[in-house]
Amino acid sequence: MQTHILGYPRIGSNRELKKACESYWSGTTTLQQLLKTGEEIKLHNWKLQQELGVDLIPCNDFSYYDQVLDMALTVGAIPDRYHEVILDKQNTETDLYFAMARGYQKKGLDITAMEMTKWFDTNYHYLVPEFYKNQQFNLFSSKIINEYREAKRAGINTKPVILGPVSFLLLGKEKESGFHRIDLLDNLLPVYVKLLTQLEETGIEYVQFDEPCLATDLSEKEQQSFQVAYSKIKKQFPHIKVILANYFDCYGNNLETALSLPVHTLHLDVVRCPSQLKDIFSSGKLSSNTHLSLGIIDGRNIWINDFQQSLLLITDAIEQLGENRISIATSCSLLHVPCDLDAETNEKSLTPEIKQWLAFAKQKVEELVTLKKIIEGEDDTTILRENNAIAIQNRKASPLIHNYEVKQRVAAIANKPINRNKPFEVRKTIQKEKLGLPLFPITTIGSFPQTQEVRSWRANYKKGNLTEEQYVQLLKEEIKESIKWQESTNIDVLVHGEFERNDMVEYFGEQLSGFAFTKNGWVQSYGSRCVKPPIIYGDVHRPKPMTVGWTTYAQSLTKKLMKGMLTGPVTILQWSFVRNDQPRSETTSQIALAIQDEVLDLEKAGIKVIQIDEPAIREGLPLKMADWKTYLNWAIRCFRISYFGVKDETQIHTHMCYSEFNDIIENIAAMDADVITIETSRSQMELLDAFVDFNYPNDIGPGVYDIHSPRVPSKEEMVDLLEKAIALIPAEQIWVNPDCGLKTRHWEETKLALTALVDAAQEMRKKVSKKVLI
Repeated sequence: MQTHILGYPRIGSNRELKKACESYWSGTTTLQQLLKTGEEIKLHNWKLQQELGVDLIPCNDFSYYDQVLDMALTVGAIPDRYHEVILDKQNTETDLYFAMARGYQKKGLDITAMEMTKWFDTNYHYLVPEFYKNQQFNLFSSKIINEYREAKRAGINTKPVILGPVSFLLLGKEKESGFHRIDLLDNLLPVYVKLLTQLEETGIEYVQFDEPCLATDLSEKEQQSFQVAYSKIKKQFPHIKVILANYFDCYGNNLETALSLPVHTLHLDVVRCPSQLKDIFSSGKLSSNTHLSLGIIDGRNIWINDFQQSLLLITDAIEQLGENRISIATSCSLLHVPCDLDAETNEKSLTPEIKQWLAFAKQKVEELVTLKKIIEGEDDTTILRENNAIAIQNRKASPLIHNYEVKQRVAAIANKPINRNKPFEVRKTIQKEKLGLPLFPITTIGSFPQTQEVRSWRANYKKGNLTEEQYVQLLKEEIKESIKWQESTNIDVLVHGEFERNDMVEYFGEQLSGFAFTKNGWVQSYGSRCVKPPIIYGDVHRPKPMTVGWTTYAQSLTKKLMKGMLTGPVTILQWSFVRNDQPRSETTSQIALAIQDEVLDLEKAGIKVIQIDEPAIREGLPLKMADWKTYLNWAIRCFRISYFGVKDETQIHTHMCYSEFNDIIENIAAMDADVITIETSRSQMELLDAFVDFNYPNDIGPGVYDIHSPRVPSKEEMVDLLEKAIALIPAEQIWVNPDCGLKTRHWEETKLALTALVDAAQEMRKKVSKKVLI
């Protein structure tokens, strides 16, 4: 029985990749230095897995930005607008790669970045491939071949991990009408054949094709495309052992398709869907030549594996097929978990009691190898097995987990209607009178740049080098400066800038009960952006106000409206490592009541506009549409709980970014936020179509400034986007704002962009006023 890993974290144990990329982007270091850092991370990951005893070690699971972007470059799916970057002989392939990811604003060129969206139901973002009718592909980048050779030179034989051709197409977007992107499969497959030919020449035995779209609802045509692709691959390369990897859910209605594919090994995520193992055995349709890979180690969460439960599944599979046809693996790539629990040495933030319940990437590899040793009857596994059972039992019995009062409060609202007092059209009239906002009101999403200086204050405060009084005073001065600048720029609804916050989820988790924290528990969100998700281990409640002091201080500095800034319950859930011993809906309800307490306290303190960010609502959707209704019912209800009880004159905002809304627009409307702000600049307002088709009744702030790119948009560009917006939605419903918070940007570019944004809004006011007069 073999062990294998579907992918390993690529950021480095100390975020080396993040630092190297950002240093290269700023011009501080050279391309050679960046590539050297990448080589060091890859070698470390390969050797670690080799030393721990993994049988099939992955390569090409490393990326400098995103694995889907890597594949787009590999097959030459490069949008035409980047061809001028290619033509400049001073630019390298890496420069082209980062231009596609981040945009390009140099040497008189001003090129937008590719669209970005969530990777299935995770908080990881991928770059969306762009497809055109009759598009041709070519083998442009040799990254996959180079990394296999790189590992081989280091004495490590690996299995390349490649995004499969069907999922690659399905994850993209048609950029013109009149075709379906799956129609491009015949044009794409020859490039995969060429790639595999070169890999075969280097001596590969195994290749892992990731086809996660097999966990989603597929049309008959899309299902057939898998048969077309893998039949061709099998015919051309009969000696290559193909591992077909699906994860994040069951194969579901695609199971028969998957079982019919001529692949060596079929990978199952038996963490998310243990029942599919029984479905396969009962179907009688598994080929006698097909092996099964059991994704038994959770690649999405940080709880230790329950050896007893895993061994039951593994032994059952072995009894059915024999040990030589079974391999065990991580459920998905370990990209979604931190690198190493051994780096967590601060017992105040992560107590030994909680730490014993956790496993990060390195520990998950150890668990996988241990399970193999247990199955093979090795003598040194008895103590490991006993310790695992003790830790599992300790967690179940721990008094840290349960709070009776919290459970009772959730139970008390279980069947209670959760509605605003009056419908939106009435509230809008009340709010217009109370708030006095102009046409195209201008606001930002919440955060302002966190400079190195601000971050150093927080670090020094945590180290004890600054007293609390000194730290608070420094932050107050920063808030005062940001408000002064916002007033001078004529922004209508101000924010305090969130300088006191390390992260939009971690900040709240630190002030809520039931959360634990890590020092080095970083995971990649997109590109060089890493987050440190809190760990929800027990029942959640709010011991005291969390934001009221900072928000009321900020409001005291201005006569303009100050917006209270909170993170919503679903996003706090989605962007944390969540306890797996109770339904997610129960945990979210607990968080919603904690946020409700904060909302009502802000209102009592005189804050008239309150934003409850929910960028993860769409992300949390189950992969199968049949499961959506259950999720959306409790998710939308929890959002409404979070502001339940506010007055009609209090304006509730929410924010969502990088989401497709077409299929859940009715549920978005049911959130009943007075204003929703969304990302639309990269899609050129395409995302507004869903709101138009539905006739969305509430106010909308379609983002006109892409903050995930360093380029500064012009006033004219933003006016053009707003013109597109009012061609679809009445001007009275439109707010003007960036796509997202500005924490990751620099002040220089932020000020330039927001000044242009205000100018664009003011120009739109004049244009619309003239039309009204005419």
